[in-house]
Amino acid sequence: MLKRRTLMVAAAAATLLFSAASQAQYKDEYTVSTVLPSAFPWGQAADKWVELVKERSDGRINMKIYSNSQLVAGDQTKEFSAMRSGLIDMAVGSTINWSPQVPELNLFSLPFLMPDYAAIDAITQGEAGEAVFEAIKKRGVTPLAWGENGFRELSNSKLVIDEPSDLDGLKIRVVGSPLFQDTFSALGANPTQMSWADAKPALTTGAVDGQENPLSVFDVARIDQVGQEYLTRWHYMADPLVFAVSNRVWAQFSPEDQKLLKQAAIDAGQWEIEKSRGEVDDILAAIKERGVQVTELTPEQRQAFKDATESVYEKWTSRIGEDLVQQAQEAVANRNQ
Repeated sequence: MLKRRTLMVAAAAATLLFSAASQAQYKDEYTVSTVLPSAFPWGQAADKWVELVKERSDGRINMKIYSNSQLVAGDQTKEFSAMRSGLIDMAVGSTINWSPQVPELNLFSLPFLMPDYAAIDAITQGEAGEAVFEAIKKRGVTPLAWGENGFRELSNSKLVIDEPSDLDGLKIRVVGSPLFQDTFSALGANPTQMSWADAKPALTTGAVDGQENPLSVFDVARIDQVGQEYLTRWHYMADPLVFAVSNRVWAQFSPEDQKLLKQAAIDAGQWEIEKSRGEVDDILAAIKERGVQVTELTPEQRQAFKDATESVYEKWTSRIGEDLVQQAQEAVANRNQ
């Protein structure tokens, strides 16, 4: 009996030592990278995650946000690689920015794939979303939850755009993704890749005629002040956000803390998605009050744009993965059943 009790005490002591050693490996502070700061829903998603983790861990796990991609010298397309290598611990990142390293993430940039919020949810919360998360994890980063940067809408300084021919020859600033180049080229525009830091001066001088971004970015960044008088809500693509942790860092957390981090990310993502979607009407009203002419496409008008970009699907489906694209398309088609 004494021997058994001695063994039990020894086992308990070993458990405590293991726990202490495990916690001793934790950093005093974990870096969290984002592109946009707290003025935007993107930054607010990261804020909420940090807040929930600190609260639920009783301050044991501390995370510090570095916005404006400052951990990668402003080059947001390098964020994923930096996290994979362990230079960045965590991030709330964009599917667009991570797509150069994870081709499957180009799924969300396929033009006119997702016509509404139900379509986004059908993809992210279904088999296609799980497949995308698996692809991210295989490349060195553990995805925990989805957030949302919103539908990217089109603005310009020249004219009302409600059919593909209206884009003929227009110089449109796009992000650094070949798929965006292909989409706007298919529509007859002249896509011009540049950083956001260069975009606003270019819009001001007329070096480019237009740009595409979520309404929240158009509003907070006051894009109407740089000649963008016309806005078309065409929902041509959405940019889900991903809460994620470097695989190297993830392995250092205990199973209990992994569960804590993941649930906090899920809760922060749901909070941010509901908040950002709920603010769209107010943002739209504010944009209209500032004199911007907003065009809402009919389903038939949107279909014309979709038809004009079929070549993008022909080129990119094999790169993204035919099974994944089919899963997503089926999820969208069946979203209301």
